[in-house]
Amino acid sequence: MKVNAKTILVTGCSTGIGYDAIGALKQRGYRVIASARKNEDVQKLLAQGFEAIQLDLNDSESIRNGVAEVVKLTDGKIDALFNNAGYGQPGAVEDLTRDVLRQQFETNVFGCHELTCLILPYMRKNNQGRIVFNSSVLGFAAMKYRGAYNASKYALEGLVDTLRLELYGTNIQVILIEPGPILSAFRTNAFALYKENINKKESAHIETYLALEARLETVGAAVPFTLPASAVSAKVITALESSRPRIRYYVTVPTYVFAYLKRLLPGRWLDTILRQIN
Repeated sequence: MKVNAKTILVTGCSTGIGYDAIGALKQRGYRVIASARKNEDVQKLLAQGFEAIQLDLNDSESIRNGVAEVVKLTDGKIDALFNNAGYGQPGAVEDLTRDVLRQQFETNVFGCHELTCLILPYMRKNNQGRIVFNSSVLGFAAMKYRGAYNASKYALEGLVDTLRLELYGTNIQVILIEPGPILSAFRTNAFALYKENINKKESAHIETYLALEARLETVGAAVPFTLPASAVSAKVITALESSRPRIRYYVTVPTYVFAYLKRLLPGRWLDTILRQIN
């Protein structure tokens, strides 16, 4: 096991990718500051021996308070940030209300942006840092009935690409992780949001929603090539420890395939393939 004295803040650690990542990073020797939106999840993390804080990306005050607590814990020596927290709101684009779409962006884009901007001055002061963003294959290949999530990840990637250009020469590296299907609570959470925010009875897409519900209710892997959360953690560690990290790290076969197809095929040909995916 490699000993690593660097400090990293990780968001969205209650389950899934974030939870797996903090375990892997701690085992590797990092000082991990885990964060979660709900206080009960913070208490569980503390009980398991993690340093943990409450941080809700939908709430600017929570973000500011969380950063202040991290600065106090670390004396401002924050070496890395893994922007992992996020969720996916299912539903056809025409069935998304403005408020529902705004909430998707509040967490996946605006909160992530605000947190990053508050952490950056400490990395500048220390003259080094790594900022890793958990995006998705849906950050560059849009798929049906995932419009809110697609849009949020496309927007996140635009911000990250710009930030990387602006930080050139600062010794602060900016990296995207782009997973495909991963075993986590993501689908369970998405199903709850679908039931809360989508009125299928008045939708032109009601027949499709019935099939969507079956997929969202599936226990375990719902699609081929699904990998465990540890596959993402491995790429996060590589991004943190490589002397010259890549701009993007793909995770799962679908991400590699669609990245290749997007470069190779005309847009309408790619649409034909994407239309077959439910």
